Amino acid sequence: MRLLSLAAFVLAASLATGAFASVSGPVADFGAEQPSADARFAVESILAKGGLDGRCFGVVDKNGARLYVFDQRGRLLGAAPVLLGQQVGDATVPGVGDKQPSDVLPNERTTPAGRFVTEPGRNIDGDSVIWVDYSASFAIHRVRAGASYARRMQRLQARASAAHRVSLGCVVVESDFFDHVVWPAFGRRAGVVYVLPETRPVASLFPPPSLAIADTKTSVTR
Repeated sequence: MRLLSLAAFVLAASLATGAFASVSGPVADFGAEQPSADARFAVESILAKGGLDGRCFGVVDKNGARLYVFDQRGRLLGAAPVLLGQQVGDATVPGVGDKQPSDVLPNERTTPAGRFVTEPGRNIDGDSVIWVDYSASFAIHRVRAGASYARRMQRLQARASAAHRVSLGCVVVESDFFDHVVWPAFGRRAGVVYVLPETRPVASLFPPPSLAIADTKTSVTR
């Protein structure tokens, strides 16, 4: 009991200070990309932990407003800027998935953090999407045509990550990136997407093996 308490204390202290800055094991290959320290830590943690079962995986770096997509061997397939939920936060507001888009309040527009098993599908308009959490209507999808299309494309190219906070909570990417990277990786079978937290250390999503807990969250299949 004393050893368990000590281990729990060490984990809590490490998470509080943002420790676990490096992971022993595979080194992430981002190619020409220059990821944040959090994104690199996340990918190296994923590769070290394993458990992908031959599936492609993605990492959403909310603080960097960027999505990285990798094949099952950890080879970078592509990276692109994203639009994210208007409200800062790492949890899904209960019941938000049952609302019509126009009824989602500003404070409910979060992009939740966690580990999600994805599934391809279509939204209510018949557009192809990658469901990250179907029950919460949380998906990766293209920038949609309409009155806001030009403004959203401009926001995608903005340098300040705050300018990317405009969606209802979904991860929104440019159409070419969705068609040529996201859909080929996740549109034929289930994948895994890790959404990095923004209100707590990224290490909280990847506890040490000796203190590992269940996956933070997985998607609900239909």
